[in-house]
Amino acid sequence: MEKLRVGILLDSLEITAWEYEMIERIVNGNYAEIVLVVKKRSAQVPDRSLPGLLKRNLNLWMYKLYMAGERVITKPAPDAFAKKNLNGLINNATLLEVDCVEKKFSDYIRPEDIDVIKGYKVDVFIRLGFRILRGEILKTAKMGVWSYHHGDNHKYRGGPAAFWEVFRQERQIGSVLQILTEDLDGGEVLYRSYSSVLSTVKATMNNYYWKTALFIPRKLQELHRAGEDSFFRNISNQNGHPNFYSGRNYTLPRNSEFLKLFFPRVWNVIKKKIGNLFHFEQWILLYAFSENDSFSKSLFRYKKIIPPKDRYWADPCVVKKGEKYFIFFEEVIYGKTKERGHICVMEIDKKGKRSEPVIILQKPYHLSYPFVFEYKGEFYLIPESEENSTIELYRAVHFPYEWEFKMNLMENIKAVDSTVFFKDDKCWLFANVRELEGTSYSEELFLFSTDDLLSGRWRSHPANPVVSDVGSSRPAGRIFSENGKWYRPSQDCSLRYGHSMAINEITELSESSYRESKVSGIYPEWDKKLVATHTFSFDKGLSVVDALIRRRKRWLSFSQNL
Repeated sequence: MEKLRVGILLDSLEITAWEYEMIERIVNGNYAEIVLVVKKRSAQVPDRSLPGLLKRNLNLWMYKLYMAGERVITKPAPDAFAKKNLNGLINNATLLEVDCVEKKFSDYIRPEDIDVIKGYKVDVFIRLGFRILRGEILKTAKMGVWSYHHGDNHKYRGGPAAFWEVFRQERQIGSVLQILTEDLDGGEVLYRSYSSVLSTVKATMNNYYWKTALFIPRKLQELHRAGEDSFFRNISNQNGHPNFYSGRNYTLPRNSEFLKLFFPRVWNVIKKKIGNLFHFEQWILLYAFSENDSFSKSLFRYKKIIPPKDRYWADPCVVKKGEKYFIFFEEVIYGKTKERGHICVMEIDKKGKRSEPVIILQKPYHLSYPFVFEYKGEFYLIPESEENSTIELYRAVHFPYEWEFKMNLMENIKAVDSTVFFKDDKCWLFANVRELEGTSYSEELFLFSTDDLLSGRWRSHPANPVVSDVGSSRPAGRIFSENGKWYRPSQDCSLRYGHSMAINEITELSESSYRESKVSGIYPEWDKKLVATHTFSFDKGLSVVDALIRRRKRWLSFSQNL
């Protein structure tokens, strides 16, 4: 298939860094070329007289003052909204300036300009400017005008981006790529994703705007690879159900609205800071034995394994070898200049008697999430080694205490929580990958496959990322089977990192497709001291989870025990 012919609709050649990143990826790819840049020539000039300024800002000054304060205090890096000039990227494209007929909220490009635009035979237009586009421009590109909606259009339509989600303390924030139609927000959705709601509006926006920079390059690649008919058949299937919206059309918050949201938010921050004076958070392990080889489903029955107050234990992985049970886990000691994790193991028996933890793997970079498994009669370990930009494989020399480096499964990759799964004579590797600096590690799951774990030849799944959702992407332990079905535990990081777990049934797994659906969850609700829980592992009768608890600080404790 020939390269797709892409056009860009914008207001200015000065664009934001996230938009520049998106365009740069398209320019450097082998699936599309930018042939036309359509720039809006004229725009309505706002009334800058004193009465005009008062009319526009008098009822909004609290919101605008708050956002000005955020811009001073919050300095995310890299900044998704830093300005960059597009000129250097579009040397091979035609720049066309057009006039618009401007109505209340909408722009109509003039018919004479539409005739010129049609001559470029654009396949896809990307909207990065203009107001609400209406009229013939929506039909000019063969495959439509693609446009972002930075919000969950099931829940919030209008704006401003991220404000309502942050101030209402939503679990997550959505982002959508859609094809524009005359029905505002009524076009087919090409891509839908969910991201973390962070502590400030600017930090939230910075994360998920960087993330959306990847959506259009991914979908253009998919369109080029699959072809128009197959691509839009899949899109049509994904948009098969009617989508009603029952919410209001959100706008900038007026002063009264802002105050109602602001004071509860301030009070929550104060309460948290006061609590932090007297308590600290610590990851611990919990375990339960079952009478058969299955796992224990009642979390209140799990018994605690609490580390000393100077460290935490997390990311458990259980292995039974012979008649012995071993728990591999991450240990981090507080107070060091760089709190880097290392990998430990302890032995435990059915009476709960445990050996002292032994460090089995330590590097000058952070290690966590030890994934231990058996392959062709030998035990292997994959720790998280994202800080080293690798996915590393170790082989047991003397299980479980002595390991040797075998190979890097992958290099130059920012991957976390790698989880291996063997099925259909293939080795599948699940890992959350951060493709772009400025985005989160907890939001996008990537899938790779190989015929031989030790070959070094991995195939990236064509649907990557196979999950783009902060609520269910990041691995949370070994994939397991029950009643003939396969389940993938994942972290729900929407409320906070590692808050809870989703149990997802894998309904389709092949080299061309992947589907899963959430069927259950594990939540930090069985003990009032719990804050979060984010890893589940079991093997032949022993189940282990980790949990984040709040403990009194040492200077308040009369005992080292809870």
